[in-house]
Amino acid sequence: MDFDVVVAGGGPVGLLLAGELRLGGARVLVLEREPETPRARFGSMGARALNTPSVHALHLRGLLSAVERAAAMWVGPNSVPPPGAPAGESFAGHFAGIGIRADRLRPPDAEFLGAGVVSQADLEAIFLAWAGAEVRRGVALTGFDADDGGVTVHTGQGEFRTGWLVGADGGRSTVRRLAGFAFPGVDPVFTGRQAVVDLDAPEKLVAGGWQHGENGSYVLGGWADGDGPPRVHTVEYEVSADRDTPVTAEEMQASLRRVSGTDVAVTRVHVATRYADTTRQASTYRRGRVLLCGDAAHVHSPAGGQGLNLGLGDAVNLGWKLALVARGLAPESLVDTYSPERHPIGEWVQRWSLAQTALSAPRGPRAEALRGVMADLLDTPDGATHVVSSIAGDWQHYPLPGDFPLIGHRVPDLALDDGTTLAGHFRDGRAVVLDAGAAAATVAAEWGRRVHVVTARPLAFPDQQLAALVRPDGYLAWASVGELDERGLREAMTTWLGPRSQPPTRMP
Repeated sequence: MDFDVVVAGGGPVGLLLAGELRLGGARVLVLEREPETPRARFGSMGARALNTPSVHALHLRGLLSAVERAAAMWVGPNSVPPPGAPAGESFAGHFAGIGIRADRLRPPDAEFLGAGVVSQADLEAIFLAWAGAEVRRGVALTGFDADDGGVTVHTGQGEFRTGWLVGADGGRSTVRRLAGFAFPGVDPVFTGRQAVVDLDAPEKLVAGGWQHGENGSYVLGGWADGDGPPRVHTVEYEVSADRDTPVTAEEMQASLRRVSGTDVAVTRVHVATRYADTTRQASTYRRGRVLLCGDAAHVHSPAGGQGLNLGLGDAVNLGWKLALVARGLAPESLVDTYSPERHPIGEWVQRWSLAQTALSAPRGPRAEALRGVMADLLDTPDGATHVVSSIAGDWQHYPLPGDFPLIGHRVPDLALDDGTTLAGHFRDGRAVVLDAGAAAATVAAEWGRRVHVVTARPLAFPDQQLAALVRPDGYLAWASVGELDERGLREAMTTWLGPRSQPPTRMP
């Protein structure tokens, strides 16, 4: 094999996946068809908010501070209140363009609420520097041949033999199409256009916040430092037949005039993109030795900004599993847990995305009445908190076996009595066994370097005899309080880390 894993697609999801695979000891190659970096192609356009599970994962890998610094330098349209909002009010987000006031939220239970809004270019630069994987730009996957022993990947610059191929190559994934994945869903009803432009008379438009009209909506925003040409974003409820040609100044001007009702002129387009609300999800994320990750596995409207977070969650879930399997340390059944764990979360995101699209449809008495009811609900503490926490992903967990109440949930960053915190022990991407006076370290040693043993006690439970197995992605896989259940711990470690590498020191 030339590589253990080839990842098609060098966006944020592909790069995060490559880094996770590298932490797990796999030999990785990333193929990216675009010859230029996002900074060269898009500048700071294409920014996204990061939700709770994403921030939790970044914190475990020590990447959160860099992402927060990048996010603090970017101000986007979602950071301003919706049209008609009283001055001075702070908004926590929106649902279908209906603003959610921050003062309506109940105190959060989540440890991480988000890392602000970060540009794709900044995120990719951070992931690239951290991943340490080989990335070949300007090299597109053109085909592949998969068999029981691996995959031969074809490109315009030669062939590569790999054990596994992952398609992280976007919504119109070549890997998904060639592998024959079923991709059911619904066709789009609107077209969005986003651009950095020069305008002849920007004062003709209302700056800040989404402006809604009979023909669609638009938002006009500037840069964080007040410099640079404005960014404009339009949404029209018509489907463009043209998906691939560049967005011209004429096209952007026509769209902006239709939704704003003004005669504003676009004199230059610096960079632009076009998108739709196509909503589809692969029926499974694995076919043999080919897997899908990110937008290659699911596409939907960008309303709510959940697509990136969904893809990052895919990468963090798949990376450590595929690394163990690719290295021969765990059976393929471990990779088989990827699709069942991630597919339901993708389904949930698609349902909420479709709901926002329906609520944003062209105006009429019925639609306006429904929006009014929704606005009333979002103006209550219960409604606002439920929607914001749901979009933030606070609820996300995996239905793992076990009776302990937190099994399948993200572990909190517990302060430990040696001065460290639990999250600091996940930097190298290994599973963690927490042994707080339960003699679990002896059992964990049977798995060698696949697991990191932490014997410090949580300050919150100083006298508690506790043992826990936390997966490399930070989700609790097994736990016991009191006398150690050695058999249960061994079974859990075998399930998630593969067979032990040395015999037990004593039998249970």
